[in-house]
Amino acid sequence: MRQIIDFHIHSKYARATSKYFELEEMVKWSEIKGVDIISCADFTHPTWYKNLQENLVEDPSGSGLYKLKSSDSDVRFIISTEVSCIYRQGDKTRRVHLCVLMPNLEAAGRFNQLLQDAGAKLASDGRPILGMSAKQVLQFMLEADKDAMMIPAHAWTPWFAVFGSKSGFDSLEECFEELTPHIKAIETGLSSDPPMNWQLKELDNITLVSNSDAHSGPQIGREANVMELKQRTYYEIVDIIAKKDKKRFLYTIEFYPEEGMYHWDGHRDCGFFCSPEESKKKKNICPKCKKPLTLGVETQVNKLANISKKDVDYSQHIPYKSIVPLPNIIADYFGMGKSSKRVENLFMSIIKSAGNEFRVLLDLEYEELSKIMPETLAKGIIRMRENKIRLNPGYDGQYGTVEIFTEEERKAAKSKNKNQTALF
Repeated sequence: MRQIIDFHIHSKYARATSKYFELEEMVKWSEIKGVDIISCADFTHPTWYKNLQENLVEDPSGSGLYKLKSSDSDVRFIISTEVSCIYRQGDKTRRVHLCVLMPNLEAAGRFNQLLQDAGAKLASDGRPILGMSAKQVLQFMLEADKDAMMIPAHAWTPWFAVFGSKSGFDSLEECFEELTPHIKAIETGLSSDPPMNWQLKELDNITLVSNSDAHSGPQIGREANVMELKQRTYYEIVDIIAKKDKKRFLYTIEFYPEEGMYHWDGHRDCGFFCSPEESKKKKNICPKCKKPLTLGVETQVNKLANISKKDVDYSQHIPYKSIVPLPNIIADYFGMGKSSKRVENLFMSIIKSAGNEFRVLLDLEYEELSKIMPETLAKGIIRMRENKIRLNPGYDGQYGTVEIFTEEERKAAKSKNKNQTALF
């Protein structure tokens, strides 16, 4: 059965996360989005871990996947979290974020205890800051359970990633040393997509996964993984990842990397951004304030790449599909913010008819789409699938933007009776 999986989200105990982000909210939005298996989030936080113990039950027993006791939903939780390592290595401060997957809550508890015994203050944040190396955290994880899996998070983000231009490394081996063989996957992050990663030969045998890093319900599934599961267990999932199984790992669901906050180089305070080529001409200096630019993911990929784009063999890799979240598409159609009431009303009307967002973005044919939404909007979704869109790259913490519709189409959408959305 096709299962859509999001390994990386956060709870209300993580910094800058919705105060409503409880387990019930995670299930609700997973159903709306069409995510079948979702991270339980932040299991290192003592209060949240207790909440998980009290409200989740393994289903079926021994599967490593959990259901919410109070819900009849088919959504299942996988036990995963993210930690932040800040430490000195090689005369440089390293800041690396790591996703950790555990086969059950008991293993997560053992991992938490090992971190606490080493002096970690786990109650400070849902994504705790650990004054220890990524390698040391990997050692603790393996000690807690041999079936656990570590995945470097948003691997190219400048400030907090294994390949980050500001505080990362130039290779996995430089970071994890002799334990590197235990790293079977990396998370591409919002600002890179698979073809960018395929330019690094070191990643030939590494599985690329994509996750939302959601801080609120509506962000769930903005990136995700699509697998063909027979038994729907934790062990089947990590086996697919470890083996880079192209038959069972169907594809990843990706942001267009230009939408990510760190795709191009730039300086947010000055509102300046540019391509890597232009940045190089400017010697990586902001022309407005003369301070160093924040070098984005594309620049860092170009720095480390040892395979040219034209030489990448796509057939050797797990496929991917790039999407624009449905609220963003509707917002572009109306020419207004995605949190506006008109956008929200049409979104929920479409979900009520279609079942979930991924059916709209991935599965329904144009004829089916046009029955549950305005015709022009249905055409926009087809354009997105065909990559017929315009992109304005993000930079230095500023999200990029996507344009799907023409100005004439937006004006026509705005001029229609606002109550028309109730017809769909």
